[in-house]
Amino acid sequence: MYYFIVNATSRTGKAQKIWRDVKAELDRREVEYKYYITSAVGHAQKLAKQICSIKGDINLIVVGGDGTANEVINGMHNMDKVRFGYIPTGSGNDLGRGLGINKRKPVDQLVHILESNEILKMDLGEVTTEEGVTRKFAISAGIGVDASVCKQALTSKLKKFLNKFGLGSATYVILTVKTMFTMPLYDGTVELDDGTVKHPHNIIFCAAMNHPWEGGGVPMAPNASATDGMLSFCCVSDIKRAKCFVSLGSLMAARHDRIAGFDIYNCKSAKINLKDKMVVHADGEYCGEVKSVEFRCISEAVSVII
Repeated sequence: MYYFIVNATSRTGKAQKIWRDVKAELDRREVEYKYYITSAVGHAQKLAKQICSIKGDINLIVVGGDGTANEVINGMHNMDKVRFGYIPTGSGNDLGRGLGINKRKPVDQLVHILESNEILKMDLGEVTTEEGVTRKFAISAGIGVDASVCKQALTSKLKKFLNKFGLGSATYVILTVKTMFTMPLYDGTVELDDGTVKHPHNIIFCAAMNHPWEGGGVPMAPNASATDGMLSFCCVSDIKRAKCFVSLGSLMAARHDRIAGFDIYNCKSAKINLKDKMVVHADGEYCGEVKSVEFRCISEAVSVII
């Protein structure tokens, strides 16, 4: 049995047509399946929780964007009996990019899921705020510019407009440039699980990466792997905003590790203590504003059909 959780409103509603095509292929192949259409923020998480309570092995397939996938992952339990599949229909699609399925047409990805016997044991990350709130992430989590941009993108009229032309990922670039020059910057302390302690000044962002890309294809941690039991922790600080802006080209070309102020550490966990509150996100989902937050890797947490 295949269970589908569908966000028909992703990519400004274009996912509705994608789902019709996917559903037609399922019916043509006479596949046994059930599907659920999400109706509000948080609904996918509740649906995943209900589905994972069903007896027997479960094939749980997400048709939606990175945010929908994040909700489903946070609703999943009894992981040993669940196989997770993903048909990306969002504007960023960084999870699909990380899994190497981003360029497949949705119906082709469905066929691949139905016919594949290959499973990837994918790590997940988990972010815990100072209030004890926890949230899992598949792609990345972090504080600073990228988190602030993700918060803005959730309600961005610009994103909705650009999505109509298939340019939704450009929203993140535009908002990043604007936010980089306007948001307040704070000092902090970074503690890694191996005992390393750093004291970054004027933190622009810190991102805990499970896959290489975030923000619609930005290679924040080019060597990140979702199967090594580690997070790639990228911290940008002690650098003038103008220089950081000029370095965006190097960032997009995955050459930022050569620039002073761009530091990447491999770790199983990392904790940040800040002088003042900054926005935190998990897979682009807003998680509040905090002065203290911890990121950790959960090794081989989910079985992904690839």
